[in-house]
Amino acid sequence: MQEMNGRAMDIRTVLVANRGEIAVRIIRTCRELGLRTVAVHSDADAEALHVRMADEAYRIGAAPARESYLSAAAIVAAAKEAGADAVHPGYGMLAEDAGFAQAVADAGLVFVGPSAEVIARMGDKVAARDVARSCGVPVPPGSPGTISDAAQARAVAERIGWPVVVKASFGGGGRGMRVVHDPAGLDTALTAAAREAGAAFGRPEVHLERYLERPRHVEVQVLADAHGNVVHLGDRDCSVQRRHQKLIEEAPAPDLPAGVRDRLRDDAARLAREVGYLGAGTVEFLVLPATGEYFFLEMNTRLQVEHGVTEMVTGLDLVSAQLAVAGGEKLWFTQDDVRLDGHAIQARIAAEDPWESFRPAPGRVATLMPPQGPWVRCDMGIESGDAVAAEYDSMFGKVLARGPDRDTARRRLIAALDELRVDGVPTTAPYLRGVLASAEFAAAVHDTGSLERDWAPDPALRPAAPQAPGAPTPDPRPARRVRIATDRGPVEVAIYGVASVHGTGVTFSARPGRADVSVGRAADDPGAPPTAPMDATVVAVAVTQGAAVAPGDVLVVLEAMKMEIEVRSEITGTVEKLHVTTGASVAAGTILAEVTPAGRPSGQAAS
Repeated sequence: MQEMNGRAMDIRTVLVANRGEIAVRIIRTCRELGLRTVAVHSDADAEALHVRMADEAYRIGAAPARESYLSAAAIVAAAKEAGADAVHPGYGMLAEDAGFAQAVADAGLVFVGPSAEVIARMGDKVAARDVARSCGVPVPPGSPGTISDAAQARAVAERIGWPVVVKASFGGGGRGMRVVHDPAGLDTALTAAAREAGAAFGRPEVHLERYLERPRHVEVQVLADAHGNVVHLGDRDCSVQRRHQKLIEEAPAPDLPAGVRDRLRDDAARLAREVGYLGAGTVEFLVLPATGEYFFLEMNTRLQVEHGVTEMVTGLDLVSAQLAVAGGEKLWFTQDDVRLDGHAIQARIAAEDPWESFRPAPGRVATLMPPQGPWVRCDMGIESGDAVAAEYDSMFGKVLARGPDRDTARRRLIAALDELRVDGVPTTAPYLRGVLASAEFAAAVHDTGSLERDWAPDPALRPAAPQAPGAPTPDPRPARRVRIATDRGPVEVAIYGVASVHGTGVTFSARPGRADVSVGRAADDPGAPPTAPMDATVVAVAVTQGAAVAPGDVLVVLEAMKMEIEVRSEITGTVEKLHVTTGASVAAGTILAEVTPAGRPSGQAAS
């Protein structure tokens, strides 16, 4: 496809209203186009990579996002002071906030995205369903509007059939979603989804939809200008998910019947045209492979995290295209000009420990060595020595690979993840490498539930613990790996060679210089008092003092790095004492509650 020549009309300076890898990615394209860039940052990000890369940077507030990156007034003020012509919102933060888009426009600046009216219309999931229905795009059965109380929710669920999914009516990214299989769990799901939606998007409203069993998540990238031209740029599959958060994405979606693929793409373009869309957007669907049915899920009125795989198969820079159409340019190609070449797959790299229920693990990255190669792309928001901040999303980068076909792209991404080196924090990379190598993913027979249902992390393959700051860096080159059966389960031993320096270079021998042993942890002491697994905020206390609890009952709900963590009782007993209240900040290791085991006198809580 022919790339746009020149740069966006009337845009010379762009303020990037975001942080992390997406801010870095936008700045790179602006540099290529010869545009001046302005970064904004919180106190936590004063030395961040996106700040270092921009031509100018402005402090907009304290570390919590609500006091900085979610402050529309502070960002608009910075844009005006910097003399910016346009504001690019990236994704997340204020990217789909209609009020922010309107504030940017009211300040006489170009908002790189659709109008505030379109964002508001499509950001309201109920209104978006109505738009889809009006232009012939199939929608799943659900509530006609937002749910006002539990009685209404039960009536809707009985009408559309169990299981159902409670969904935030505003926002996206899997936040504010709960699957409910029977009436017993409905009240709890409504409360939890509303609480999470309110915290994430400032709007607690939820609605109900029929839960589709084992669907695939397929989305279509669209691009539109202000002159009525709309094209689609193919489709993507984002079915590898945990808690409705995507972890692996690919383009095009594998093994879709041609007729279904064509209808999805046509429906997406028609819906974008119906709402008068401008810029890059994504229309998301749930597809039932067995029947060929599909249903509209939502429209994301922004750039997607996974936009890179579309760029790799189309040859189009989507950020450049966003800036062009935002500046008034007409699309310089038609639908017939769009050609998809090859296949691309992306893995999201987050500071999380898959072997600890994907527990977020913020911290300083001592060493970051991205993989290299002619078919590999790395979008990183940090460099060696930078920190993954606890206040924000745990994802700090993405690794992508392209090939002439899906299997080649898959094998190249596996090799790239093997080459990726991150010291200082655990990451999702080794786990996702295993998913890519699985037979189910290779055959493309997985669905949105496969990760949580079928792909539990293998304790024997857990990487060694991160090195402490200042500790010697281990030789990363394993000569061979050996698995040994023990009474504690399988043990994997990585045997490393010894490097000898001599006059003609370096010889790497297979003599064991050291060995890393990776085993499953021994079971935690069920009698120990429940503690916070990391620095977090208490968003709910689910029990009261004196309450009887059983194993698995939720005691406290924490939030850290945009993820809710439920701390549950390990024993049958009585809540002797609560040490925290809703809204409190807790440090890792803080005792949250004391529970007296059943049969033990009061005042003798587990310790």
